[in-house]
Amino acid sequence: MSKKGKILVAMSGGIDSTVAALMLNDEGYEVIGITMKTWDYATAGSSKKETGCCNLDSFNDARMAAVQHGFAHYVLDIREEFGGAVIENFVDEYLAGRTPNPCVMCNTHIKWNALLKRADALDCEFIATGHYVNVRPENNRFVLSKGIDATKDQSYVLWGLSQACLGRSVYPLGNYHKTQIRQMAMDYGYPELAKKSESYEICFVPDNDYRNFLRKKVTGLEESVDGGNFVLQDGSIVGKHKGYPFYTIGQRKGLDIAMGRPMYVTGILPETNTVVLGDEIDLERSEMAVSRINMIKYDVITDAMKADVKIRYKSSPVPSILTPEAGIVKVHFDTPVKGIAPGQSAVFYEGDDVVAGGIILN
Repeated sequence: MSKKGKILVAMSGGIDSTVAALMLNDEGYEVIGITMKTWDYATAGSSKKETGCCNLDSFNDARMAAVQHGFAHYVLDIREEFGGAVIENFVDEYLAGRTPNPCVMCNTHIKWNALLKRADALDCEFIATGHYVNVRPENNRFVLSKGIDATKDQSYVLWGLSQACLGRSVYPLGNYHKTQIRQMAMDYGYPELAKKSESYEICFVPDNDYRNFLRKKVTGLEESVDGGNFVLQDGSIVGKHKGYPFYTIGQRKGLDIAMGRPMYVTGILPETNTVVLGDEIDLERSEMAVSRINMIKYDVITDAMKADVKIRYKSSPVPSILTPEAGIVKVHFDTPVKGIAPGQSAVFYEGDDVVAGGIILN
């Protein structure tokens, strides 16, 4: 029995999760690797070759690393759990005129719960992943904070994790830069892994074409929404569009409408199949409402609390004031923010620490 105990490590077959597993194995944990199959294109009737984390090559890469370093490895099929929650939510959100974040939904409701369930079955005290974040105990809570590599920090996509999940999670890569992890892969004898490209596509959307995915998932969708109105801020009709689910807030390209100047999607009204257009300045907002709050660092958000707020994974945090109201948090930005999209995640930071996160309501 290992001195550090048993740990279940999620292994996608990519560089980060593989190096994380090997680091923990070297540190003296009894490592058990697990690769989760969330999706395959054959199930959806697609002929596209699988890419990213859900293909046979990735499974084999993960298993090979485990075998070569002497620890167990399993493949866990969670397609049914994944499809029922993540994909249905993805479709429903677009049909409601919002822009979903399926990776956050998957992390919050599927992957970590699946990991904890299997960890318990295998008598593992901890679970681990290759995310670039850190967790520490503080004031009877477990605080999620940014990884030191600002270009790889993934705290934004983990805001929904419960205290129970954070308390049992280990993140070996949080205090490393990606360049160091690539060198470690080389040192472990995996030069191909060190050079392996990373996929940023949604795992179940071929070629990142969510519009075509919606067409295939919802029978008759294209016909039922085609021909709605493009309108300006004052309500005047300026053209016809291809259906409100096929547009997102902030979109400029692909509108197929000539106005003599760049136009942007500033609003989506599903009840009337209307897409609102405006100038770039019309995307600016000074406040927003956030719902489904998950507290991380504190038990509650106090009135007029200061925080830095991110509205997208790659956006820069904006200094803001948080004001709690009935079931929501109002965010008042110090400077106007462009492209706030209902359905996306908002994450509140205090320095490097995640205070809380939630879903943008409006």
